[in-house]
Amino acid sequence: MKIALVHDWLTGYRGGERVLHHIAKRFPDADLYTLFHTPGSMPSAIEDRRIFTSALDKLPGKTKHYRKWLPLFPLAIRQFDLVGYDLILSTSHAVAKSIRVPPGVRHLDYCFTPMRYIWDQADAYLGRGPRRWLAMPMVSALRRFDVQTSGPTSVTRFVASSTEVANRIRMHYGREAKVIAPPVDVSWIAGARESSEDYYLHVAGFVPYKRDDLVIETFRQSSRRLIVVGDGPGRKRLEKKATPNIRFTGRVSDSELAVLYRGCRALLYPQHEDFGLVAVEAQAAGRPVIAFGAGGALDTIRPYPGDSGMSNVRDATGIFFHETTTDSLATAIERFEKVEAKFAPERIRSWAKRFSPQRFDFAFDQEIAALMNGTP
Repeated sequence: MKIALVHDWLTGYRGGERVLHHIAKRFPDADLYTLFHTPGSMPSAIEDRRIFTSALDKLPGKTKHYRKWLPLFPLAIRQFDLVGYDLILSTSHAVAKSIRVPPGVRHLDYCFTPMRYIWDQADAYLGRGPRRWLAMPMVSALRRFDVQTSGPTSVTRFVASSTEVANRIRMHYGREAKVIAPPVDVSWIAGARESSEDYYLHVAGFVPYKRDDLVIETFRQSSRRLIVVGDGPGRKRLEKKATPNIRFTGRVSDSELAVLYRGCRALLYPQHEDFGLVAVEAQAAGRPVIAFGAGGALDTIRPYPGDSGMSNVRDATGIFFHETTTDSLATAIERFEKVEAKFAPERIRSWAKRFSPQRFDFAFDQEIAALMNGTP
């Protein structure tokens, strides 16, 4: 088959791009369509193919400022001509799933989430004041476009990255979606050495919904050590608030991150996430996760008894907190420290293997087969 891959944009290698990378390796001859592309920002399995970009890619400052062109994304994504392809595979969290589909061509969308800027995370990105009021006409127009390009003539079949995302697809689009967790390659973690330091770990994105501020503020009120990995728009603001027990590393290599995973007491995971790649990676290192008990965490973490009613304590891989407040997170940390010795690293690592690339490949191939056979 002649296959086209579609992804929202290629400006940095994050969770969505990891999934695209895995799919791209399986279809090395497929062409790739995207709104923006920063050459050299992707692994060779993505870069070494024909990549078609939109007219927006010619705008200056695209790497840092591409989000500012959000109102133009619908027009840009619909300009691509995919006539001649047999199958379209899109990986989407914005408008990639809204690509124009030629008659008779099948389209499978792997959905990370319906566009969070206009649906469940509108308040976090736009606020509630005058900025939100001024943005509402744009938000309403984008919602109409998003729904109109989600019917069976646009997306033949949806696949969701988590139960949370499948529920959103049903709510916003009125469509059903098979849940297939993203492929999580943890081979780079297995051989990492363990650190002798005593610290908690937070892998930050420094955007509003990641709730990095909640973790920083909780540890500002504590003497416990915290290491914060990552970079993003809000880093400088939070770094200025840090107390001596909080260390910011910026971006680190995979090998450095593996060591930090293996050595931490637990990973702090405060966000309402769609899936939760970082939580799976930490568990692959045998480390428990202290997480906000909602969204993708319900799929990726087995919570300690009292959160879930699990009968076998040693099967637990983390602890949940249920309010996004410093008191709630601090209480969860205290609960964890009382039962820390009961978490079994080998059981945690075994659980993380359920999200292996091999499992993803098997389930994804089944979905493609069902799509091409016309199975509802």
